[in-house]
Amino acid sequence: MELPILTHETAPQASQVVLDGIAADLGFVPNLAATVATSPTLLAGFDGLRRAVGDPSFNPVHREIAGVAVGVAVDNAYGVAFHSTVLGRLGVDESEIEAMRSGSEPRHAVQAAVYAFARAVVLDRGAVDETVVQRARDAGLSDHDLLQLVTECVFASLVGFVDNLAGRVELDEFLQSWAWK
Repeated sequence: MELPILTHETAPQASQVVLDGIAADLGFVPNLAATVATSPTLLAGFDGLRRAVGDPSFNPVHREIAGVAVGVAVDNAYGVAFHSTVLGRLGVDESEIEAMRSGSEPRHAVQAAVYAFARAVVLDRGAVDETVVQRARDAGLSDHDLLQLVTECVFASLVGFVDNLAGRVELDEFLQSWAWK
């Protein structure tokens, strides 16, 4: 399905305000957001989830690890590039990022539990095996943390659906060094 990358001028009027808010927050509008702008409803949902996962009580490294895990699981090239880029900016070792991009868990026990949980959420469609949940709890993650991760999994899945439906959304320039596949 061909989904164009819209601009503020070419987006429906109802999407323009949301695009302006995204641009104000980030300094630009990512191509993924500009692609979903064709539907003001989808753009509003995308932006709401984007803002929700930015909750400061949500560990940013865990959020991005979950994003990579989901991206790999659902074959989401845009999401894998995005979350890899952010993990690099957060100081995660490049070899750890590469391992996650290849489908392997990170070495750190808590991060590995985050990766395994996020992957299970999407692959098992929410019916996560209790051993995966217990592993996350044993690593120190609370139910609050796990539900925060579910929020990221939903957001990353949405991005993956759009990326796959569009036959791959063109990566923004800042993501190109972490292009996946």
